[in-house]
Amino acid sequence: MATHEPPRQTVFAQLKYVSPGAMSRFLADAFGFATHFAVEGADGELEHAQLRVGSSLIFLSRHRDDDQYGLSSPQVLGGASGNLCVWVADDQLDAHSRRAVDAGATILNPIHDSLAGVREYSCTDPEGHVWTFSSYAGE
Repeated sequence: MATHEPPRQTVFAQLKYVSPGAMSRFLADAFGFATHFAVEGADGELEHAQLRVGSSLIFLSRHRDDDQYGLSSPQVLGGASGNLCVWVADDQLDAHSRRAVDAGATILNPIHDSLAGVREYSCTDPEGHVWTFSSYAGE
């Protein structure tokens, strides 16, 4: 009988951006994410990308007013509706935060000791997605 082992990653976040090409570059510069796969539209703008974040992937795609799921960029919504939490080693968190600020991230909550007993900080990217970088490594 065949067994069904889950893949290494079982949840893939998808983020909508008005300018996904520029945001893909920002995420690389600010947070160290790397492009794994990208598809451009006929106009040269990024339509879809998969970015490597540590051992995981996240998806970026272009905001469309007629999105069949009603997904939007926070820039269009006037605010975010979620927060992505990303692990960063505790001894790299200070440098990570400085790099994010230098690239243009807006700090919402500077590095602090969280209730979970780890250090973390939260920021937004230029289109308003909220990111928390934390040394929390899961249970």
